[in-house]
Amino acid sequence: MEQKNYKRTTVTAALPYANGGVHIGHLAGVYVPADIYVRYLRLKKKDVIFIGGSDEHGVPITIRAKKEGITPQDVCDRYHKIIKESFEEFGISFDIYSRTTSETHNKLASDFFKKLYDEGKLIEKDSDQYYDEEAHQFLADRYIMGECPHCHNPKAYGDQCEKCGSDLSPMELINPYSTISGSKPVIKTTKNWYLPLNEYQEWLKQWILEGHKEWRPNVYGQCKSWLDMDLQPRAMTRDLDWGIPVPVEGADGKVLYVWFDAPIGYISNTKELCDKEPEKFGNWEQWWKDPETRLVHFIGKDNIVFHCVIFPTMLKAHGDYILPDNVPANEFLNLENDKISTSRNWAVWLDEYLKDFPGKQDVLRYVLTANAPETKDNNFTWKDFQERNNSELVAIYGNFVNRALQLTKKYWNGIVPACGELQEVDKNAIQEFKDVKEKMEAFLDIFKFREAQKEAMNLARIGNKYITECEPWKVWKTDPKRVETILYISLQLVANLAIAFEPFLPFSSKDLRQLINLNSFDWSELGSTELLKPGHQLAEPHLLFEKIEDETIDAQLQKLEDTKKANEAAAAAANYKALPVKENIPFEDFEKLDIRVGHIKDCQKVKKSNKLLQFTIDDGSGQDRTILSGIAKFYNPEDLIGKDVLFVANFAPRKMMGIESQGMILSAVNFDGSLTVTSTLGSVKPGSQVG
Repeated sequence: MEQKNYKRTTVTAALPYANGGVHIGHLAGVYVPADIYVRYLRLKKKDVIFIGGSDEHGVPITIRAKKEGITPQDVCDRYHKIIKESFEEFGISFDIYSRTTSETHNKLASDFFKKLYDEGKLIEKDSDQYYDEEAHQFLADRYIMGECPHCHNPKAYGDQCEKCGSDLSPMELINPYSTISGSKPVIKTTKNWYLPLNEYQEWLKQWILEGHKEWRPNVYGQCKSWLDMDLQPRAMTRDLDWGIPVPVEGADGKVLYVWFDAPIGYISNTKELCDKEPEKFGNWEQWWKDPETRLVHFIGKDNIVFHCVIFPTMLKAHGDYILPDNVPANEFLNLENDKISTSRNWAVWLDEYLKDFPGKQDVLRYVLTANAPETKDNNFTWKDFQERNNSELVAIYGNFVNRALQLTKKYWNGIVPACGELQEVDKNAIQEFKDVKEKMEAFLDIFKFREAQKEAMNLARIGNKYITECEPWKVWKTDPKRVETILYISLQLVANLAIAFEPFLPFSSKDLRQLINLNSFDWSELGSTELLKPGHQLAEPHLLFEKIEDETIDAQLQKLEDTKKANEAAAAAANYKALPVKENIPFEDFEKLDIRVGHIKDCQKVKKSNKLLQFTIDDGSGQDRTILSGIAKFYNPEDLIGKDVLFVANFAPRKMMGIESQGMILSAVNFDGSLTVTSTLGSVKPGSQVG
């Protein structure tokens, strides 16, 4: 499809929920590709603005707030700061990263809704919803749980079963209950305002299915499946106490639906930026209302319907705004062959990565782009991360740059030599990389960033091959003038790498520019053999990348293994049912047991035993008692000294590991097989009987 020549481009990246950090799935799906594209446009001297921000309304925020016993605003403030600072450190080059709790956003979103309401673009209607009579509130989908009608998971949410993945409505749940009070909700009628998507269905079909066949197959296909069904009106308001109040009469206790509110955040954040820096960015309306502006949304596949169907319908209904020209949504990234899950903590969190791998932002950017889930789900593994760093960034890119710079330092004191007469091998190398700009643009313009990065890395492959074939270290002995030409061409390739990798690896590209003393360049110069002039002084060489050792990767794998074990323990605890009670016994049998309170005076491990601890017990008789107990796996001996425990005093003594044990300390067997010694709630004298 022929590309329209726009004057400027507005690029948005999905607003992350401010109820948790950003993980590699978010980065691979949205933020790294968006940043690559924006950096590319800036290199081409295009007029572009890059908009981001935190989504601070909606149920996930309130759920976390209730769980932690703090306010929703406290949650937002904490995670907005973490996310914003992580993005900045990682090099996601937003022109603004704001939030949907700002005054600018509140007013703009309210005005947007009010205009639709005043013009009769919304439908007011009553509907039946679940209501918690104990909490005195209507329940959002995520505040309702029950049994999934498909897989019978007893803890499915009102909008989705996380076990089988089925989309649900609260009314489908079997035995629903409120997660707020635990009570069974009742059905109650409430009034809300709906966007009549059905009235825009034919327009949406024409606009997307006929007008945007160039969209990615996964995006186009998902839109088509929605549009092949009968669209229904969708509520744009909710019965909640956290969000932007609905700005009409009779809407007390109602807020704007988060998916009405959040995408308007792109607009309000643009307005906030332009109001602060009008001399740099101009009027915000030119970025959202001028037909000469191209609008591009970067999102994950779970947000396709909102950005391709609902938000465009809102913009169309409003009438003043441009529509998205492209929505290059990515699929999902898995982690170690398992679905990334925030609730299970199965993720690599950006803020943690930045602490664990200081100065290695570009390594993660490179790996996520190389594994980008552009058309299908892909997988991140720590071993692949290590392999790509060591075998590609270090052994190919970094190696070529270092060879070229070190040889130049050795033979010409770091000064770019002159180019002499070209031989066939020189001409072949130049021919190989002269069209790199056109090749990369062909991919970047259609959002194929994985392929574009391969073309950038291919420059380093060409360079390594060229130096290896020419062997300047050998030629120097017989023909120093020939080495001048070899290194001149090699250094031109090095300079080209600084340009080609700038959208992908901004930190190492900056480092490389400093190494070759190239302060500025234009994208148009990519492919040139005259980037570094003869006589140009280079800086002292150093390595661009460093090898990542096995122990570093093993630490990350251990972290995931610990997470897996914690999840298994949590699942076991959630599904735990006590063993059946044993057969009844006469009271006289119980009376035969003499259970006493003992004070632990000393405790130590039994030599040559991994299981046994030896206790010295004050049993109140005036003479210490020795008892052995198989709980060494669960306690450190020093942690038990000074504690009071319950023990059976009238067990016949028996020898273990050559030591006579005079009783048995009582322990409870937990759901996971661990043992916990029993004790008393208050202070009780040693020797006191239990019964």
